[in-house]
Amino acid sequence: MAVIPNKVKTRLMAGIKKFQPILNTAKAKDINESDTIVIITDMLSELFGFDKYSEITSEYAIKKTYCDLAIKVDGKLRFLLEAKAIGLELKDDYIKQALDYGANAGVDWVILSNGYIWRIYKISFTKPIENELVYEIDLLNINPKKQSDIELLYCISKEGLGKSLLEEYHLQKQASSRFLIGQIILSDTVINSIKKTLKKVLPDAKITDDEISAVLFNEVLKREVLEGEKAKEAKRKINKALKATVKKAASKPASQEKNSETAKKQL
Repeated sequence: MAVIPNKVKTRLMAGIKKFQPILNTAKAKDINESDTIVIITDMLSELFGFDKYSEITSEYAIKKTYCDLAIKVDGKLRFLLEAKAIGLELKDDYIKQALDYGANAGVDWVILSNGYIWRIYKISFTKPIENELVYEIDLLNINPKKQSDIELLYCISKEGLGKSLLEEYHLQKQASSRFLIGQIILSDTVINSIKKTLKKVLPDAKITDDEISAVLFNEVLKREVLEGEKAKEAKRKINKALKATVKKAASKPASQEKNSETAKKQL
């Protein structure tokens, strides 16, 4: 994570202290969605640093309809925000419309918020289009003195967006995903490495790739890491990366041979 400038850090800490009592009062009164959006707009401006009049808009049209709020910096749409009343518990169904808006607008990031809970989603423009909850912030329980809490706010601040910190955070989260690491352990490359090491440790032992894979799957790794949609998605990513590597390796000799023939002709 990039170092947070002192000026920005001071603003984030002051913003938390200011808005926590406001959010607590709003929640106690169970204010409606329109009033919640007013608070969210103020937070986007005073806490996250966006200009209320030029960078925050409720008039961003997508296919003849409007999302609750949109953030544009230097004329570029950075993220959409779907708002709900502060008294509502956020459900997955609530984000679907905003994700559809984001996909249609070609924007990577969408936020779902009821004022105090902020959920940040990443849209992947694959076929089919997919989305992932990257992280969640609870502003009523966030600690202004805790560095990791401030960093999460910094990622979606104007300054953080300028440094692509959301992308960096998402990439780091993917790299440390237990689902991704689990599938890497089950890959042919790792199994072959285990097999070679076993032969060095136990030269007379005979063990197959399938046997190693079965031990890893049934006895070493947790079943929850290897099953479900997240595990399937991790496996697809690894297979795609490995195929690209194999394809690149296969095309390299042909390219080198062509360059060699060209050099001979020049001689």
